[in-house]
Amino acid sequence: MFKILIAEDDLPLQKMMCAFFHLNGYQPLPASDGNEALEILNHVLPDLAILDVMMPGKSGLEVAEEIRRDFPLLPILMVTARDTLDDKRAGFSSGADDYLTKPVDLDEMLLHVQALMRRARAMTSHRLQVGETVLDYDALTVSRGDTVLSLPKKEFYLLYKLLSSPRQIFTRQQLMDEIWGMDAMSDERTVDVHIKRLREKCDVFPDFTIETVRGLGYKAEKT
Repeated sequence: MFKILIAEDDLPLQKMMCAFFHLNGYQPLPASDGNEALEILNHVLPDLAILDVMMPGKSGLEVAEEIRRDFPLLPILMVTARDTLDDKRAGFSSGADDYLTKPVDLDEMLLHVQALMRRARAMTSHRLQVGETVLDYDALTVSRGDTVLSLPKKEFYLLYKLLSSPRQIFTRQQLMDEIWGMDAMSDERTVDVHIKRLREKCDVFPDFTIETVRGLGYKAEKT
């Protein structure tokens, strides 16, 4: 049974989330503040963490930063009532993989959790297959049959991220924060340049395309 850390200081909401995920086959690990969440992590490694941003003690942002330092592959879903672009940027910069704003629809949250866990399993395996195309995370290669393409790190990580969650839209800023990290203050056009290079290089792989979502960002589509 997959374990989910649920750090939420709104106790009625926390109990509702725990009951919901239990009914859907998960083992919830409830925490009422950031310090309690970190104490749980000292004893149990969950498969995913759901963090409320505004919590007593340590905030969800601070907890996410500590998780990223100690457990770099643990998926993090950030939940908050604050939905400005700056708030979302702070969440992604702290290490969050995904972001939901309150009030939260639990069925929608479950979809996000399932997508994050699928992506985490793909990242952990270090091998991702889309149709007959295989991405090797350790070798930084994309191959199909006898065709093997070696990519620079940033281009490979960008492609791997898009293909790990096909049809999910990623904003340019989100890709900057997650792929470039501390260099994310660079011009967002950096993403456009890397996408253009990927499209040119990956034209020989018919199993996927990289689509532009006007006004939002990019997504990968299986063909």
